[in-house]
Amino acid sequence: MATESFSNIDLPSPLIGITGQERFGYEVDRLPPFVKPEPLEVYLAPYITSVIEAGGTPVLLSRRSNPAAVIARLDGVILAGGEDVDPRCYASTPTSHSTPFDPARDEFELALVTAAIEQRVPVLGICRGAQLINVARGGTLVAHLSASQGEAHSYGGYPGTHRSQRIQIEPHTTLFNIYGAKLGINSYHHQAVDALGNGLTRAAVALDGVTEAIEMTGRDVIGVQWHPEMFGADPLFSWLVSKAADGIVSAEKDEEVVESVTVGQ
Repeated sequence: MATESFSNIDLPSPLIGITGQERFGYEVDRLPPFVKPEPLEVYLAPYITSVIEAGGTPVLLSRRSNPAAVIARLDGVILAGGEDVDPRCYASTPTSHSTPFDPARDEFELALVTAAIEQRVPVLGICRGAQLINVARGGTLVAHLSASQGEAHSYGGYPGTHRSQRIQIEPHTTLFNIYGAKLGINSYHHQAVDALGNGLTRAAVALDGVTEAIEMTGRDVIGVQWHPEMFGADPLFSWLVSKAADGIVSAEKDEEVVESVTVGQ
């Protein structure tokens, strides 16, 4: 059983940035013909709903914005799921199992998470987002997990709300404080964290030993391979919003101290 509660009662409503994917108009039915060749930035509603239910204010992040400038205005960040991170970002090469890559998304999100860590903005990485955190810190990824071997992590035949696997959460981690020692999860990832990046620790593992979650020492940064946004009111979003709200309160106190010192001079 979880040992710590992250409540959003009486906290300010922090701004939580959410990353998305790029598509084109021709991939969407019933759009006017003149929109068909135009790029679209797409965001899955469950991420948005999860932030709102946890007490935060969702902000949809365009890859066309400046990452450092955006982070300076946010209180927390969610790196959403999606396609594979380009293996050339961690000194590897594509394989026959690689998905199509989106180098522009990789560039934006790598800069985004780097700026967030530097500015101490809380980060939650989900699926691809967890992998991207690891790559941003100099880590590597497992190229492919078979849908028919081990815990069949990449098998996509279950509904999103079905907890097809059990994971073991490491003691003395933030995830342990949130969930306790064991957790049922969904699973749709064909890649996973391999060598850990700088400052990262393994926070949870599947029964076959695959890393299912990572955390960063000294920072409010968590990456998970499952999709908690599909479960509704998942406490991981309450953790993120709570940490983001704490940052607002701390910043306000720092401003009050500076103002007090200035007035007293």
